[in-house]
Amino acid sequence: MKKIGCLIALLFCFLAFPSLSNAASGDTHIYLDGVELEQPEQAKAGVVNGSTVVPLRVIVESLGYEVEWDQSTKTITIVQGTNTLNLKVDHSEAVVNGTTVKLAAPPIIQNSVTLVPLRFVGEQTGLTVSWDNQTKSAYLTTSSDGSGGEVQPGMGNQPPENGSSEIVPPTTGTENSTPEQQVKSYIYGISFSGNRLMVSADPGVKPNVFLLSGPDRLVVDIPNAAFSDSFASLLPLDVSNNGAFAVADYPDVSQVRYSIFDQATSTIRIVVDLNHRVEYQMNIDGTDLFTVDLTAVSGYPATGSGRPLVVIDAGHGGSQPGAISLTKRQEKDFTLAVILKVEQLLKQETEFDFVLTRSTDVTMSLQDRVKIANDLNATLFVSVHGNSIEGKSNVTGSETYYTRDDSIPFANVMHKHLVAATGLTDRKVRYSSLHVTRETTMPAVLLEAGYLSNANDEAVMYTEAFQQRVAEGIVAGIKEYLGL
Repeated sequence: MKKIGCLIALLFCFLAFPSLSNAASGDTHIYLDGVELEQPEQAKAGVVNGSTVVPLRVIVESLGYEVEWDQSTKTITIVQGTNTLNLKVDHSEAVVNGTTVKLAAPPIIQNSVTLVPLRFVGEQTGLTVSWDNQTKSAYLTTSSDGSGGEVQPGMGNQPPENGSSEIVPPTTGTENSTPEQQVKSYIYGISFSGNRLMVSADPGVKPNVFLLSGPDRLVVDIPNAAFSDSFASLLPLDVSNNGAFAVADYPDVSQVRYSIFDQATSTIRIVVDLNHRVEYQMNIDGTDLFTVDLTAVSGYPATGSGRPLVVIDAGHGGSQPGAISLTKRQEKDFTLAVILKVEQLLKQETEFDFVLTRSTDVTMSLQDRVKIANDLNATLFVSVHGNSIEGKSNVTGSETYYTRDDSIPFANVMHKHLVAATGLTDRKVRYSSLHVTRETTMPAVLLEAGYLSNANDEAVMYTEAFQQRVAEGIVAGIKEYLGL
């Protein structure tokens, strides 16, 4: 996540909260990536006129920004690298790198502490946010920043000298070199979709990828690594740290296995069991996701077939739950359920190909989702979400978002089918500078099926019938836009 870019987006997207006055009293908490942040005693996070507010300095400094305060002008200056952001208390305009930006509502001060709405740190900035009113806790989750990387051609790495790819029990390390001392990176999730292996890991991992025969298999070794504490809640993992999942509907692959292969070097090994030998391409760019692509020669999805290719994105996932519904359900579960139903429908289509950004509960950054679509030179991009608004339970309906003008015709078609599928209030096609619809290079839309903060919307959104209708509407919209 490019933090200053996120902060800029936050300012002109999320300060739209009415009549902020005094924060609610009582003991409140702010958690950033599971770690509680220390708050000033005189002004803590709370709810004001139905909107959750949090101390600006606590959030910004926890994300690594420099903050300056000018008492005479009541101006906040936030600096990160070459980027400068100026906010003024009780003023509805901000200055971002010399450009004036209109704000819907100004920051406020309570007991000498600047408070901003929780949505100030909202999803489209790369942070997942939620508020638990029962425990008076704000939960914030960051994604990792991306950096330049490279594409490594298949057959370029070598297997280890022993040539083995079996999942074996871990060996014992030396007394002076324990696995805990060696672990530098954690593996958060493994997924196989679109004929590519996707691994969610800490940035900086250096996987070694190679092929073995007798039988054919693709092996990924990740040294100095360990499974994260949350891994076992997403995928099977036994007491010996072995696990596997079957892969269906892809002609090259039968299953994926994973284990701590070598305890002495704390190496995690992932084995993709192949039905025949393939070539591959590894893509690693320094973010929290790397992929091993088997599509180069298999033709599935047939990106070189001349058929259109559609990327389907289930919003959030893994450590990023998205919005929390009235009954504490997570947005990521709704989006994945819909996308898996879309997948089943698209398998029946022969006139265009598709790729899912995720088919399991795996963490993916916004940059990762965009990269998949752009690297594949996709024809269309569709992201599915559930909406929410702090303190307002009466807002209901379906919305479709776009950013670039070339996405408007696609947005209009998709929205027509979305509204027909949900049966909820038509909240129209809307412009918003969202990362996945802004940074993709093809027509791209983000669908907000309904409001998880609305009791009626939430009640239907987690039903099989509603999700199936939405899935059918998505497929119908894609086909209409493609003229199929």
